[in-house]
Amino acid sequence: MTESAGLTGSDAKRAARNVSVLMLASVISKGALYLWQIALSVLLGPSEYGIYGTIGGMMVTAASVASFGMGLIVIRDVAREPQKAGKYWTSMLFAQTLLALLAYIGVNGVAIGYSEPLRGLAALAGINLFVDLFGTMGYELLIAREKMVKASLVETVHIWLALGAGWGLLGVYGASLLSGLLRSIALVGLNLRDGVVPEFPFDWATAKPLLINSAPLALSAFLTLAYSHSDKLLTTGILSERVTGYLTAAFVINFGVIELLSISVLVAAYPLLSRYYDEGRNPFFGFMIEKLTLYMFLVALPMALSISILADKIMAPLLGEAYAPSAGILRLLIWYTGLAIVGNVLTRGLLIQNRQRRLLLIRGASLALNIALTALLLLNWRDPRGAVVASIIGEALVLVALLLTFRALGWQPKRVALSAGRAAVVAIPAALVMLALREQFIALPLISGLGVYLGGVILARVLSAEDWDLIYRLASTMPGAALLARIWKRDVDLSW
Repeated sequence: MTESAGLTGSDAKRAARNVSVLMLASVISKGALYLWQIALSVLLGPSEYGIYGTIGGMMVTAASVASFGMGLIVIRDVAREPQKAGKYWTSMLFAQTLLALLAYIGVNGVAIGYSEPLRGLAALAGINLFVDLFGTMGYELLIAREKMVKASLVETVHIWLALGAGWGLLGVYGASLLSGLLRSIALVGLNLRDGVVPEFPFDWATAKPLLINSAPLALSAFLTLAYSHSDKLLTTGILSERVTGYLTAAFVINFGVIELLSISVLVAAYPLLSRYYDEGRNPFFGFMIEKLTLYMFLVALPMALSISILADKIMAPLLGEAYAPSAGILRLLIWYTGLAIVGNVLTRGLLIQNRQRRLLLIRGASLALNIALTALLLLNWRDPRGAVVASIIGEALVLVALLLTFRALGWQPKRVALSAGRAAVVAIPAALVMLALREQFIALPLISGLGVYLGGVILARVLSAEDWDLIYRLASTMPGAALLARIWKRDVDLSW
């Protein structure tokens, strides 16, 4: 790789800063949100929490219709040409307002088949599609211009405002509307303060390619989210709202892990990778996708292993005996989480390459398979774990398809496979240690197992010298690097 093709010092520092800011914001804001959802599950009970989870699945899927997949396209393009931010903003204003109306009608149409309380609450929650629309536009424009500190600050305050909800589902959705409105005002205001304003008249030359490029991405996002949440909707319809409550409680852990370990890192890296892609001519793009894929696998594997083995130790103290069935669900669901964390890297890579249509085919096929398998297993097993098994099978096939599909200069999948294979072997003794100590206080099997895994990664040379050099360089640009340098010394040129 030539020097020009590699990562510059300023970009490395900016990327490390962005990851740090977004991860810190995720810990503070999303961590608080997930803790609140856990508390909410206890206060509502499984049946009402099942209604909450079912409506949540509807709303997240409907939001993908309202956004139409434009966010990632706008982030990618504005990161390359910041002067066009105003034109993109205008295009989103026109298109997404109309799409939000269609999404709201769709939510209420789907809710017709459920209970009366669920239908009423879905209608109230759906108003948030319009309220959140403007805030999401502002957030995406800030991310595109790499204003992560501002964006993260608003997201953190927004979540904490939402925590002021009164208990009960009506209070939850009412507080969400209020906090969403304040979020939109803040994010739009930050863009206006920076001089970014919607540019009128409407520019069809900007909007047309945005809509065309977003269309397959929008359908892919819809299919992905429908795929992720269809099990809750089907479980409510086939089994009961109470059983969906058990499933939703496990999903809180699932989405919390994905948000912290995957989404925050990829959102921060996305503008940087978009700039370095250079129409496929820069090998650094493929090199970074390879490294991100490997690093995500190395994190996802012990995470899934430890949570799967210790699921009952995690869920019982958090939720109590009322949610005892959730531990068995989480034990399986966390493997879906691990697969999704790795697959998300390749998904972002394909988006940067403008290969949304390929993603659409993959997600469309996986959704059809998942719905069929979920319905079949729920009807035959009468157990929510059937829905989880269907999701694992579907996500595993998606990951295989992504690995077979992704191609880029600098991308060497054989190196990823070799390191991943070694890590899988190393994970075996770590799992045995956790199994042997699982009856002890949770910290003992967790720390012991992860210690064995980390030691195995080092001894088995799962990471090459190149990998360690890259990790050391990135770590040297992050907050607290001076302290790290005293503990970990490596003969690496940090001048980039």
